[in-house]
This record gives sequence, structure tokens and C-alpha cells, in this order.
Amino acid sequence: MQAEVITNKITNDSYKKFHHPSGLDVLVWEMPGFSTTSALFATKYGSINTRFKTAADEDFVDVPDGIAHFLEHKLFENEDCDAFELYAKTGASANAYTTFDHTAYLFDCSENYVESLKILLEFVQKPYFTKATVDKEQGIIGQEIKMCEDSPQRQVLFNLLKCLYTKHPVRIDIAGTVESIAKIDAELLYRCYRTFYNLHNMVLVIAGNCNAEEVMAVCDEKLIPCENIGLETAFPEEPMELSQKYIEEIMPVGTTLFNIGFKVSSPGKEDIVKAELESSILLQLIMGSGSPLYKELFDEGLINSQFSSEVFFGDGFFANIVGGESKDPERVQKKIYAEIERYKKEGFDEEKFKIIKNNMYGLMIKNFENVESCANGMLAAYIAGDLSAYAPIEELAKITVEDIKKDIGTLFNSEYSALSVVKA
Repeated sequence: MQAEVITNKITNDSYKKFHHPSGLDVLVWEMPGFSTTSALFATKYGSINTRFKTAADEDFVDVPDGIAHFLEHKLFENEDCDAFELYAKTGASANAYTTFDHTAYLFDCSENYVESLKILLEFVQKPYFTKATVDKEQGIIGQEIKMCEDSPQRQVLFNLLKCLYTKHPVRIDIAGTVESIAKIDAELLYRCYRTFYNLHNMVLVIAGNCNAEEVMAVCDEKLIPCENIGLETAFPEEPMELSQKYIEEIMPVGTTLFNIGFKVSSPGKEDIVKAELESSILLQLIMGSGSPLYKELFDEGLINSQFSSEVFFGDGFFANIVGGESKDPERVQKKIYAEIERYKKEGFDEEKFKIIKNNMYGLMIKNFENVESCANGMLAAYIAGDLSAYAPIEELAKITVEDIKKDIGTLFNSEYSALSVVKA
């Protein structure tokens, strides 16, 4: 089977991409000299994918919130045993997670990666749902949802998303609600499984102490070929206008929590990497720990070491979010808005820009020496639009201080910004 070799033009690193006859894309990053292996078997199916159709459907189908996360929980069990019991025999550390736009099953190991890979491919392709097991899981996940509702950190984020997004399902908690998961039954789980766990909608990534020929031999043995069912997903049209500008919730917290979000029109596949990198640079320049604003806020006691930021994006959504603890979140918000406006007028210091850019570059190079980071990088790039895992470092090299000055108005527009607060 012919491999496409994907090469980093800057560092000359490379990994291989295979289009397996079963329909699955397989990405293998061989890292000679490393002792560990990291693998992820993922589907482009997350909590936001509640509306879909296949070539066999006349119209789009709507399913309950939380079903992708529910499926993730159930796949570890089959008729014979729990997948964790099998991994215990190979010595691998296994896990799974569901995000807004994908679900992944993974393992890390220092030996027996071939045997662990066989377990991974086998159990993800062997669903087993019954009324009894579904009813039991509804109780378990229901408790998980209630625990999440009692988490101030989680509530401050999801309340913010409800402010920023009017219609997009990113505003709904990944686990769904107690009411929504009550609508899930075995038949519906099988339908969603057959739709989204089709190998044409999935990817296998593996990095570290592995061999591409061995990996593909396991794929030949374990993958069950399937037809491309013509899967389409859809979201309600999301306006740029916010649902609301401010939201407040009362919870038992020692210090008031806050999140400030800046909604951005979701970039296309060709612009997503640049938008993420520019946002990361701007967050550090404007309010990072080395910025004048951070020092001012810290010295005035308006923030503490919990202050942080992130670029939050996925299929159909993109936002820049900052947050932490503060005695006066509204004042923090005003100062951030004022600093953004100052930078829009005055521009940025070239030297500070270079320092931040070089630091980001160094971190990317460092991640190429980490097996887990390489595997996760391949997966993230693939989910974002079948991009190269090297796209970020190659795009970073091209970004200039003029680029971020030009794009700050789009990436940080206070008109499309909201504040979420959780206080006692």
C-alpha cells in the first residue's frame, strides 16, 4: 500500500499517511530512538453533531444532545468483557474522550503496542448495547451531568457559550442534559454508531516506537471494510449577534469567577491555522503574563495567578476566551477592552512580537520530541480539515506584526464580546 509522506519543510521531520482499502485514513509517525507509543482511533463525531443525514436518508435527522458522549462510555463494554481488562494484559494505559467535534479512543504504552493496537481496533468496531446496559448508563451519566452542574468552573464557561452562541449546539454541554439522555435507547445508539463510526469518517493516528508496516498489517487484519454512506452534518445558521452580553450565576464560591469571550466568525479550513496562531499571539501580547496590562491588573488585585486564556474553536465556532478569579470582573473587562482599542490605534512592538513568536516556535519544536504531542498534533490537524500536523509551524513562520495589527479588529471585537460571572 503506497504511503503519502508528509514532510515538515522547516525541520525535515515526516510522517506517513495511508488510505486503507477499508475506508480508514491511517497516520503513522515513526520516531526512532523513542521507547513509548501513543495511538488514537477517532471519529469526527462530537457533541455538536446532533443533526445529520446519509445518502439513504430523505431528510436530516435530529438526535438528543449528549449521545456522542453516551456512545463513548458504552463502547468500552462488549458481550465478553471490558476493554480495560484486555489492556491490563498488555500493560497499556487506555482512555477515551468526547469533545465538541470528535471522539477519540487512545492508549499509551512502552511495550506490546501491536497487541494493544489490535485491542483498540477490535473493541471500537464491536458495539454492544442492550436496554439494560443503556438504562444503567443513563443513571451513571445522569450523575456525571449533575456533578458538572455543580462545578463553578464548568458553569462559568458554558454560561459564556450560551451568551456567545444563539443557535450553534456548542452552547450545549458535551454530556447533554438529564432530560436529553433519557431519550436515548439502544436502537438510537446503534443508528448513530453506524452513521458516525463508519471508517470513512474516522482516522487512526499512531506515533513513537512503531513501524508503519506492522501498523498496516494490524489494520489489514482487524479493520472491517465498509461503504461510504455519504454522511452530511448540518448546523443552524449562526448569526454574529450575541444571545446576550452578560450572564451571572450564584454558586458557593470563595472568589468570583469570570470568563470573557470574543466571538469570531468561524474561519474556513484554509484560514483556521492562521486565525488560531494570530489569536494566541494577540492574547499574549495584550494580556499575557509579560504584558503591561497583566501587571496592572495583578498589582491592583483584580486578577491572580488563575488568570488564563485560550483559543476555542471547532466545526462552525471560534472564540477567544480569557478568565480567572476577580473581585471586580466588570472592571477587568473594561480594562481589557481599553487595551485592545489602544493596540488597534498604536500597533505592536516588533521586538515583543518576535519574542512571543520565537517562544511559540520553540514550544512547537519541543513538542516534536514528545510522542503524545506528535500523535495529538496529527489528530488535531486531521479533524480541523485533513491538514498537515506541520501546518502550524509553517504558518507561524509567515505571520508578521502587520498581520496581527490588521486582524486584531476581527479577532477581538468588543461588540461581539460577553461576560460570564459566577459568584457567591
